Amino acid sequence: MKKIEGQGEITEKNNAQELERAETEKKVKRILEFAKKNKRITYGDLAAELDELSTEQMERVFDALEKMGVDIGRDDDELDEEGLSRSFAFLIEDAHFLTILVQLIVLMNSIVNLLTVQLIPEHQLVQTVFKAMEVYLKRVWFSNGIHHHYGSEKFVPGFTPEFFRQAVQSVDAATLPLAEGQTVEQLCEEVFPVIFDPTVMPKRVNQAAGEDLVLTSACNYYDGVTQQEAEDFYNALKNPQDETPVSYGLNSRLVKEDGKIQEKVWKVGGLYGQALEKIVYWLKKAEGVAETPEQKAVIAKLMEFYETGDLKTFDEYAILWVKDLNSRIDFVNGFTESYGDPLGMKASWESLVNFKDLEATQRTELISGNAQWFEDHSPVDGQFKKEKVKGVSAKVITAAILAGDLYPATAIGINLPNANWIRSHHGSKSVTIGNITDAYNKAAHGNGFNEEFVYSDAELQLIDKYADVTDELHTDLHECLGHGSGKLLPGVDPDALKAYGSTIEEARADLFGLYYVADPKLVELGLTPSADAYKAQYYTYLMNGLMTQLVRIEPGNNVEEAHMRNRQLIARWVYEKGAAEKVVELVKKDGKTYVVINDYEKVRDLFGRLLAEIQRIKSTGDYAGAHDLVEAYAVKVDPALHAEVLERYKKLNLAPYKGFVNPKYEVVTDADGTITDVTVTYDEGYAEQMLRYSKDYSTLSSVNK
Repeated sequence: MKKIEGQGEITEKNNAQELERAETEKKVKRILEFAKKNKRITYGDLAAELDELSTEQMERVFDALEKMGVDIGRDDDELDEEGLSRSFAFLIEDAHFLTILVQLIVLMNSIVNLLTVQLIPEHQLVQTVFKAMEVYLKRVWFSNGIHHHYGSEKFVPGFTPEFFRQAVQSVDAATLPLAEGQTVEQLCEEVFPVIFDPTVMPKRVNQAAGEDLVLTSACNYYDGVTQQEAEDFYNALKNPQDETPVSYGLNSRLVKEDGKIQEKVWKVGGLYGQALEKIVYWLKKAEGVAETPEQKAVIAKLMEFYETGDLKTFDEYAILWVKDLNSRIDFVNGFTESYGDPLGMKASWESLVNFKDLEATQRTELISGNAQWFEDHSPVDGQFKKEKVKGVSAKVITAAILAGDLYPATAIGINLPNANWIRSHHGSKSVTIGNITDAYNKAAHGNGFNEEFVYSDAELQLIDKYADVTDELHTDLHECLGHGSGKLLPGVDPDALKAYGSTIEEARADLFGLYYVADPKLVELGLTPSADAYKAQYYTYLMNGLMTQLVRIEPGNNVEEAHMRNRQLIARWVYEKGAAEKVVELVKKDGKTYVVINDYEKVRDLFGRLLAEIQRIKSTGDYAGAHDLVEAYAVKVDPALHAEVLERYKKLNLAPYKGFVNPKYEVVTDADGTITDVTVTYDEGYAEQMLRYSKDYSTLSSVNK
């Protein structure tokens, strides 16, 4: 009996092996059929079929593809390596359970370091799979987490769990972020669902109407609380009669522990204290070489805020910072923008050190010097205007170094502080980052993008002649005046618009700039060279909002990021409201879709109408109005148009995102240790800079609770 049973087991095993071989052959056949139809494919295209194939089987597949002449290239959404990097200060960012994100980055850094040196044979298979893993790591660096920094969806890795497991097991366990008593296999079990399971942490920031935005968002700002609990917690702290409210929740994680909801404040001695101690250490050094007494006071107050976590102190710092107008060297440093919070309250950390471009600043000072005129002539209802515009300062700067949420993909303009009452009582400081806008402008010339998407030579000539000037002016108007325009009515909660607040605010500032970039006042001031110059801005803005920004979104997804929602809201609203008179059209030419503007003056009128409505929503805290406007125009994507735009863009072989590698600064001292010079070099690549930052500036532990 035993012998017969053994033979049966062997037969059964052989049958299973035959079935497995047959299934493998089916996979191989599907891959080769796909390759025949697509002479250029990526590893991501093949990932599902390659999954579970043995190394020998995968080698056979890649040998066959090589013989067929198939080009196995990078994934479409691989980042352009020119000008990319990532700051060490991923301090308060987005992968639910920051622990796992830190482990992931350390883990992949270790693997990249090891495999780059030891484990890369020349075979195309290993090179391709390793490249896919390297791209994934760069995307984590670039987006400050495992989610797309614009689309909010989780990255899909172009490599299999089997490959990654083998790679992890090849690394010296001493270099991995293992918890006490944790094995390598247990680390894999913890991290792998985060990387490979699409149902785990699927979206960084969810803004879908009708869902619990806190529970369905993978950000690290809340733990164990629902949206209703978070809103109730902060509403209980607010006093509607307080005309100088703090920015509640700005610098904390809201958690529920032992049934009690409480804040864990980001401060020295608190959450993320190790990193904040380093920031304070260097601020103390900066205080000793402050350019002016006013700047010294600003730095001292910022250190006090980091040491105490007190939001009143943060407001005091912001007021001092706004009033420091004489320092040529300036900085942004702190928990600033709340785009990563589904409730729009908690901010990520960012920093920028800069110096004033004296010549270019003459342009922004001319604009800010006429701030009252622009406010008075705005198309919004008089009750929502400021009677007296205070403290508007504007300058063009050169960014010297970027960090945190401004790195590597930085803003092109900044207007701070964000607190409405500080803007109203003390003013704001606006900057256009000149070297960044200049770099973007130069990169855009001659890359084929406009030739592909712009309707005719008439528009191309306008864009070529005026777009650089009008782009800068729109940014100036957006930052210098747009964000600082208008006012809240008494008693209106600054957070009344909730998840829609960021989109409405960006739309308000954009519309202010769009309305005034066409105003004869700009020609009178000598800011625009022609009364027709604004048309370049109108065309490129509407083309972007209606069509071309869709290159940043995966097929089937909605628009999620606030700036993208703002642009689509404006463009779609203008397109719809002007449809009866064909003010703006989407037309077909040679089978391709193009934007055509038939009446530029009516476009300006429509911008003015929408600006008036959005200012009303902002000033009155009309949540329902914000909801209706955003959901109707800003979110949904036309799938057919989206597919067309992606296909046309793909042929240009352009990366949809660009960022900036920081220069490397090194101090030169004499024999006595006195600083005599600082050298600036630009010889560091993306990966080299990131690996150096990981080594030199990794101040946080793997677990931060």
